[in-house]
This record gives sequence, C-alpha cells and structure tokens, in this order.
Amino acid sequence: MEAITFRLAEIELAGLANFLLSAPIENNKPVLLFLHGWQDNAAMFSTLWQRLDADFNLVAIDLPGHGLSQSRSEDNYYHFFDYIDDLHQVILQLPVKSVCLVGHSLGAIISSCYSAAYPEHVERLILIEGLAPVVEEPALAVQRLKQGLKSRQQYRKQRERRKARAMVSFDEALQLRANVNGLPTTCLVPVVERATAERDGKWYWRHDHRLRCDSLYRMTLSQAQAIMSSIEVPIYSIVGSHGFPILRDNPQQKYGIKQFSQVVVAGGHHCHLEQPDVVSDCIQGFISPQRD
Repeated sequence: MEAITFRLAEIELAGLANFLLSAPIENNKPVLLFLHGWQDNAAMFSTLWQRLDADFNLVAIDLPGHGLSQSRSEDNYYHFFDYIDDLHQVILQLPVKSVCLVGHSLGAIISSCYSAAYPEHVERLILIEGLAPVVEEPALAVQRLKQGLKSRQQYRKQRERRKARAMVSFDEALQLRANVNGLPTTCLVPVVERATAERDGKWYWRHDHRLRCDSLYRMTLSQAQAIMSSIEVPIYSIVGSHGFPILRDNPQQKYGIKQFSQVVVAGGHHCHLEQPDVVSDCIQGFISPQRD
C-alpha cells in the first residue's frame, strides 16, 4: 500500500492504496474502500490488506482529525453528517464509478448512510462491528444538546493542557492503546505508528482532541429506520462474538433492511484484528462470487 492524498474542499485527507488514483484501473478487480472507526486510522485494516491485496484494488483513508489527515478548522467540530460529505468527495476522485465499502464501527455507520444517499456509487456494503446510526429517544434531545455544549466548554478550558500531554516512548503509547482496546500490542503496532508523532524525544497522539466532544444531537429510531430501509445494495455484517450485543439483535427486522446477511466471528469490537484470516475470507466470499 502506497501513501495517497485526497484534496477536499476544505482540508486534505491522507490515505493508502495499492493502485494509482491518477490513471484508469486496467484490471477487473473490485475496488474496496475502507473506513475506520472513531479515533482509529487507515492502518486499522493493514492485516486484512495483506490477505486481500492480490484479488482487490484497495484504498483506505484517515478521516478528518485522525491519523495523518488534517483536522477541521478551529471554528468547527466533528458532526457525523460531515463525514458523509467527506466520503463523497473522496469517491468522486477515484478512477471508478462505484466501490465496495468496508467500514468498521463509525466507518460502518458512515458507509450505511452514504449508501442510502448515493446508491449509484456503492456496489456492496461490508460492515464490521457497526451498522446503523446511533439513536436516542426524542425526549432526550435537550439533555443531549446541553451535554454536547458542556463537553465543548470543557475542551476549550483544557485545550492547552491537552496539547502538552506527552508519552515517554512509543512503547508507552502502544501499551496504552492495547489496554484501552483489550488487545495484544502486536495487533496494534501499525495503528499506533500512524496515530502518534515524535517530537524532541517524546511521543504525542496525532488525533484532534475535539473528537472527544459529545454530539449535539442524535437521530431517532424512525430516522435510522428510514435510512437503513432505503439501502438497495447487499449488506454483509461481520460482528464479534464478544462485540456489541445490539448488533446481533435481529437488525434486519429492526431497521427494515432489504438485503442482509450476518456472520459472527470469535473476538470483540476489533474482531478483524483478532481474526484477520477469518474476516478476510468472509470479505472474499461475499464479494467474489457476485462478480463471476
């Protein structure tokens, strides 16, 4: 995978790909576009690429404020719907008309919403430990708004202190991330390498700390159902046996999804890191027969 850059209207996004963006794709291999989760980065899928590289055109991006991508402007925050606009700008720069989206967690939710809005650009959806927009009861709207505004106020008060926070070594950063995710450090080396920067012998997280600010609003269940039920492409859900239980709670009926299948693999929320062979085989099996 080689480093690439997408120039969006306001910012630049970093990414990785195994093909050239500047030339037409001459092979007949499907294009898989990978979207990572919250506070992750494109390297979250590196173990899958090693297994899929021969059969697919692969591309992944760091979402704004993540990895090597630029952060949003100082007067902005990270609204969920803006990620969908970012994805659309990325897809329009690819040398193909449509892609298969592979999303994990937040990346899966972005992929679902994008597929509902732009079905002509999506062939298939592969959603790892993520599915539909996070929902709340309408009665919680004011509480959600107040909580979101309070988190922004706290961010502004702590901004300078956050910038100064450092780790003494890469190994410390790696261990901290492993502790948070409950994973072996060996699974996370590429992710943490892309997520950190070294300055004057100390290590710092690259991600924009505004990502931790709470949302000002969330969808209702009926809104999420309207989005998910409008998706026309086949959806393949890959979930961990110890991941989020709600993802295994009959989602097809809950959201009125048209074409849906699901597989449960051993592992937790990052099951694709824990079971890369199994997950890559699942992806290959879902996409390849459809194109014979």
